[in-house]
Amino acid sequence: MFDKLFGRGAERPAADPHALPVSRRQKNGMYTLRALGDTRVLALVEAAEAGDWEAVKAALTPFDLGRDHQILAELADLDGVQDWIGQAVEDDKGHRATALLISGTRHISWGWEARTSDRAMNVTQEQWRVFHERLHIAEEQLLEAAELRPEWVTPWRRLLTSGRGMSLGSAVNETRLDAALRRDRLDLETHIEWVSQLQPRWGGEPGQALAFARKAFTGAPAGHRLGCVIAMAHIEDWVESDSEECLVTPEIQDELLDAAEHSILHPAYVRRPGWQEDFNIFAMALSLASESIALPRVFQELQGAYTSWPWKYMAQPEKMYARARRNA
Repeated sequence: MFDKLFGRGAERPAADPHALPVSRRQKNGMYTLRALGDTRVLALVEAAEAGDWEAVKAALTPFDLGRDHQILAELADLDGVQDWIGQAVEDDKGHRATALLISGTRHISWGWEARTSDRAMNVTQEQWRVFHERLHIAEEQLLEAAELRPEWVTPWRRLLTSGRGMSLGSAVNETRLDAALRRDRLDLETHIEWVSQLQPRWGGEPGQALAFARKAFTGAPAGHRLGCVIAMAHIEDWVESDSEECLVTPEIQDELLDAAEHSILHPAYVRRPGWQEDFNIFAMALSLASESIALPRVFQELQGAYTSWPWKYMAQPEKMYARARRNA
């Protein structure tokens, strides 16, 4: 068992021909992953930074933007996309759905940039106005994208985010959740979004999110990344708790170990662009739980790759990643 768990005697994953070279590591051996660690994604990001819609469309060819949330997120979080994507929406009728999806998703991120992550009581009236204005645009564009491409799951997952931000209520958001899961019942990002929705800070009840995550995980095949929902549910519980040690129990350690072995550490797990984020989710959860069996393996596989999600829940995310890696 331990040979399998720690990789001895097992074949390493084949070298990825699209892997982005690591340009610089910090003294502690860690580095921040960029463009999902993929040369094709980097080409997409560079095209978007240049505002070159034709180049963006060409770079999107290997990917399915209607299903790949991580690729979409690379565009959504890129400052400046909002300056040119509206023209693509209006002019490119043949790719209107794609342009609407990118624009709507960017407007959600852009809206939260205006609101900031500060507590609601500290957000100014002007910040709230801009926040809601941008989310309103996002809602219209994502709903149209979903209508044009009814098989897409990504618009519905993003509509969950805007619906929460606009306080549209549980009935609307549950309808959107159902719409997303009808298109992909195992979609990780949709499940993680709903785990956040079920937190007490958004009106949920304690224990709801973890129960939802456990039910979803039981239906996941071996090697599926949906196991990350268990890790995120525990991280969210930690965020809500007043105790830094709330995850340090044998039961939680065992559950996280089982989820890791069933998903990211299973031989059937597929390493797609951005797989390092899945491992970072488990790295944070396992570290918070002081788990000692799977955690070293997770950091071994990461080889120092750091992603801001979910470590940004912490006050000093890079420092905490480095500490967890050092103590694993």
